[in-house]
Amino acid sequence: MKYLDMVNDFLNKILLFWAGIAVLALMLLATGNVVMRIFHLPFRGTYEMVSFLGAVVISFALGYTQKRRDHIVVDILTERFPALIRETIDKVAYIAMTIFFGIVAWQLYVWGMKIMESSEVSETLKIVFHPYVFMTAIGFVMLAFTTFIQFLKNLFHEED
Repeated sequence: MKYLDMVNDFLNKILLFWAGIAVLALMLLATGNVVMRIFHLPFRGTYEMVSFLGAVVISFALGYTQKRRDHIVVDILTERFPALIRETIDKVAYIAMTIFFGIVAWQLYVWGMKIMESSEVSETLKIVFHPYVFMTAIGFVMLAFTTFIQFLKNLFHEED
């Protein structure tokens, strides 16, 4: 279990690093576009690139955020349940999240393959955008992996 947790932590930190690079690129692009608009020379396709980079940033940060439990949790009902019932609900929730996010990752991969096979390009810049879809799928794979490890930890009563 400890080895899986270390691998998960390492992979999530790699994705978080790349998410930071994408945020920096997104910020430079958006700021540069605003500055160049002053001179009536806006960048073409800024909206497209900001959208692609935003999807990468969000998906790459999902696993790390889940590991730290930084997502909003609404436990107004379950906080009053006995510990055994809360643990059972957590186990079911972790398995459901693992399955759901695994399906999301798989469907993103399938969609990316369709886009790649059809040679579809973005509307404004005419660039291939299936790599961004695949990157988003990777982010959801890591989220599913993280929730699976949290399920195992909950199952074996291990602490984070």
